[in-house]
Amino acid sequence: MRWIVFDFGEVISQRNPAIPAMAARLGVSVEQFESAYWDRDAYDRGGSDADYWALIGSSLGLSFDDATVREMTELDNSGWLDEPVAETVALLEDLSALGVPLALLSNAPSTFARLAEKVPWAKHFRHLVFSGDLGCAKPDAAIWHHVETVVGSSDLIFYDDRSSNVEGALIAGWDARLWTSAAAARVELRAEFGDLGA
Repeated sequence: MRWIVFDFGEVISQRNPAIPAMAARLGVSVEQFESAYWDRDAYDRGGSDADYWALIGSSLGLSFDDATVREMTELDNSGWLDEPVAETVALLEDLSALGVPLALLSNAPSTFARLAEKVPWAKHFRHLVFSGDLGCAKPDAAIWHHVETVVGSSDLIFYDDRSSNVEGALIAGWDARLWTSAAAARVELRAEFGDLGA
């Protein structure tokens, strides 16, 4: 049976709903905060929480002590994890019940990864791969090879909401598909894996 590999951000998760609260905590507008917040590439490739928040602080003209770094990291991670997309979780449950092998591939820091491994939906995945643990990230060629090694197969369906990641996976030879919704994915997968419900 083919593996299905899912992205996390804006596939299983919502777009971080804690962003307004984080901006308010720092006393800046949401627009100002987001202009700094999404510069996450180094963080996703293994950078520390302190280095990431120092980068945000530098952009906003602020500096953070260790306690503030811990607080902001907790707010950030909770935002991503606390309210997963119910329709996606239901799809994962249905695929898992059918015995379809599932893996997660997320560009995410290691601090987040250790929390994500413990949430209820994580049990549906046979493997969880996080870029922060590897020092490389989607769409680097190395990360596709790593996943194939971990799962022991190159026969993979991959869902991601970013076109650049889909394109990278296609170049690696994966059956990569742009994520639009759980409902659309359910329709696509029903043809291959059978009854997935409504």
